[in-house]
Amino acid sequence: MRIDKLYLHNFRNYSHLHIDFSDNINIFVGDNAQGKTNILEAIYLGSMGRSHRTSEDGDLIKWDEENSLVELLFTRQGVANKLGFRLTKDRPKEVVFNNFPIKPREVMGSLNTVLFSPEDLWLVKGVPALRRRFIDVEISQAIPAYYKQLLQYQRVVSQRNNLLKKIRERKAAADLLDSWDDQLAKLAAYLVAKRLEAIKKLGMLANLMHRRLTASRENFSLAYHLAGNEEGVVPELLQWYNKQLALARGEDILRGSTSVGPHRDDIILKVNGKELRNFGSQGQQRTGVLALKLAELEYLKSETGEYPVLLLDDVMSELDGQRREQLLSFIRERIQTFITATDATLFPAVRIGRYYRISAGAIVE
Repeated sequence: MRIDKLYLHNFRNYSHLHIDFSDNINIFVGDNAQGKTNILEAIYLGSMGRSHRTSEDGDLIKWDEENSLVELLFTRQGVANKLGFRLTKDRPKEVVFNNFPIKPREVMGSLNTVLFSPEDLWLVKGVPALRRRFIDVEISQAIPAYYKQLLQYQRVVSQRNNLLKKIRERKAAADLLDSWDDQLAKLAAYLVAKRLEAIKKLGMLANLMHRRLTASRENFSLAYHLAGNEEGVVPELLQWYNKQLALARGEDILRGSTSVGPHRDDIILKVNGKELRNFGSQGQQRTGVLALKLAELEYLKSETGEYPVLLLDDVMSELDGQRREQLLSFIRERIQTFITATDATLFPAVRIGRYYRISAGAIVE
């Protein structure tokens, strides 16, 4: 998979930009706030249908302009594709894929990317929601049907929560929950089954990467924590969720929210059997995240048949020289990569790709 061309009109700080890319490594160097990350954001928009920096599409439109256009030409499985986004203030975005209008949620799985930014270090130290989002994004890119089921699950939880509040206020009968619980249990069982499959595969891949990064001195593992399951053995999921929802119904009504489901689960990262979040050094945590990101690349390749595009947003300065060298060695001549940095000396003296200098929204190769 590779991105061939990018066209931007009134996107962030770019009035007009038309750029061709190398199918190897593309490096964008410049001071902060000059527009480097905006390039990666436009690519990510093409992959996920939304920005990774804001939930408001209007934030992507250039200041004092009414609309914006993003177009990507990319090749997948040897087939050329064109993906376009028209953003207009106070209106939903319009998406066109190969000249046919599609819904934004249908973008998922068309152009696969892996994003690695300094914020990803919080995958180890941060809240469970970050780790759940990580696994959901990876599975959704590999299996677009999973994304549809995830959206449906989120809608069911939202509707169930609304009903719980009405029941608590004595404005609805408790037996109305039966149909919602039935839907929620089926969707939850599907999502967790897919997560467990992905975690098993990602864990094996991440351990291989981690052993390579540590010269086989450490072992890395992933484990899925099913909230409310203290036995440590994965149960028959549909039956278990039906039981847990019934047991939690009274408490859920009192709280007005759903306490059972994959939106409560977590992923546990360990090195040599010890939880990385609580017992890992900063160096071990950084190595663990890097191994996980490299494993993402291999996971998506195994699921889709080709590597995704890799986006590295200002992470080179977060890695020491040895980890930078290992990362570049892994991706070189293998994965199309887009890298942003403020310091060109972070890269080898011998040119490893195509370099661009960015200043105030202007790009010079």
